[in-house]
Amino acid sequence: MAQTDNLTLGSIFHLANIADGLYMLGYAWLFGMSLWVTFFGAIISLKALPRQYFGTLQHRVFPVYFLQSVFLSSALLTKWIYTHPGVLNNLSNPYIGNVAQVYALGLVLACQGCNRFIVIPQTSSIKFQRQKLEKKEGKEYNDPIASAEMKALNRRFMSLHGISSLANLTAVIALGIHGLWIGTAGAN
Repeated sequence: MAQTDNLTLGSIFHLANIADGLYMLGYAWLFGMSLWVTFFGAIISLKALPRQYFGTLQHRVFPVYFLQSVFLSSALLTKWIYTHPGVLNNLSNPYIGNVAQVYALGLVLACQGCNRFIVIPQTSSIKFQRQKLEKKEGKEYNDPIASAEMKALNRRFMSLHGISSLANLTAVIALGIHGLWIGTAGAN
């Protein structure tokens, strides 16, 4: 029979200092946040809010989401490499499980970093240009008789939105794969 331990205030504080526990909390935060923002929060907001308010909300949420994703995935990747010192020597062999986790976490970092520092600023700029042009033309962005300039902005916005969505979905999938690995093999 397994030995049972009594929880004390000291043992609870000790739990917070355990690197693997912090790793799991960081992973849970990142994966949960990613699932919520990707599959629930954005969809609920899109259905519940007028377009202008939805755009304003996303403009405020996405930079914070992607910055937290970059920070947390960087921390997880650093901790993974530190606790698995052989992975750097074997980076050319992604079929080694621990090395594959470096690729998964690196992919999350790359995708979310690209979103935070490249795609989202460009998308926001186009969104503001579109809103300004809507006021100037007195037409919505999706009006069939919108100007050629508006249609060009729409194409660029949709292209960037697609890139952002694909990068974010790739990160969520990579996090899911990493979660399956640490759930089966552990974080150490």
